[in-house]
Amino acid sequence: MQYLLCTIGFAGKTAQEFFALIEEAGVEQLIDIRQHRGGQLSGYAKHPDLAYFLEKISRIAYVHEPHLAPTPELLKSYRKTKDWPAYETEFLALMKSRGAPQSLDTASWPANLALLCSEPGPEKCHRRLIADLLAARWRSEGHSVEIRHLISARAKPGKPRHKKRGAAP
Repeated sequence: MQYLLCTIGFAGKTAQEFFALIEEAGVEQLIDIRQHRGGQLSGYAKHPDLAYFLEKISRIAYVHEPHLAPTPELLKSYRKTKDWPAYETEFLALMKSRGAPQSLDTASWPANLALLCSEPGPEKCHRRLIADLLAARWRSEGHSVEIRHLISARAKPGKPRHKKRGAAP
């Protein structure tokens, strides 16, 4: 099987950008790997609204997988220290202790899916780590996996945020 494993964060994206990115990627199911999914700062990505919007706007299935979320203590520690290497080590140890991703029944997952968290980019987000773990598992089973991090065009390096008035196209 060939998997397209996307990752996306909702922060820094309008609803229009968010839904355009997942639709353009052909995402069939979004797997929410956030610990807290009901916060007021989540806007359109707040539970249960996101599941409704995904189905009504894009016909994309929604699943919450808290087994892939960091613990509150781990998040609190990272927010305090901003020590990404330490966070990454601790998070991967947590996933190993939970048996993730081997303990997940991914056979029922579609070939095109996306992991959701809040961070705008994947660089310092656990969704990138989960994507790497899932890809390694699937590749070890003989599958082909492409990981694609969905970020808004205005956040991509080398692209201007705003077009200058009067500038040539």
